[in-house]
Amino acid sequence: MKKLSLAAVLAGFGLLVSGAPAGAHHSFAAEYDAAKPVTLKGVVSKIEWTNPHARFYIDVKDETGTHTWNLELASPNVLTRNGWTRRTLNIGDEISVQGALAKDGSKMANARVVTLASGKRVFAGSSADAEGGAAAPATGR
Repeated sequence: MKKLSLAAVLAGFGLLVSGAPAGAHHSFAAEYDAAKPVTLKGVVSKIEWTNPHARFYIDVKDETGTHTWNLELASPNVLTRNGWTRRTLNIGDEISVQGALAKDGSKMANARVVTLASGKRVFAGSSADAEGGAAAPATGR
């Protein structure tokens, strides 16, 4: 009986742990509002090339000061298929981003199109497109 109980506990723990990453992922509609588009211009201050979504941060100046925005991208795999590399964005680059604001009012958005310092526009692989959101602007310039 003791072995059976230990096996049941280990099996239950395995199921719990295997479901954790899936629970951490979210849908576009849960976090962002496609009806609230935003265009931000700023300087890249941080880049995170991680799963399930790559992120970058830009410092945006306005009349009240400088604010750091958190921009969510697609996964690194999707970005790579869209022509991105780890060097597409660099800290210090001045860029423009079109996306959708976070529902919670924080300085966060889901990026759709990024206009690089060179003027080239790259598609950010927004999860809104996979969920039937508005069509993304064309890539390239």
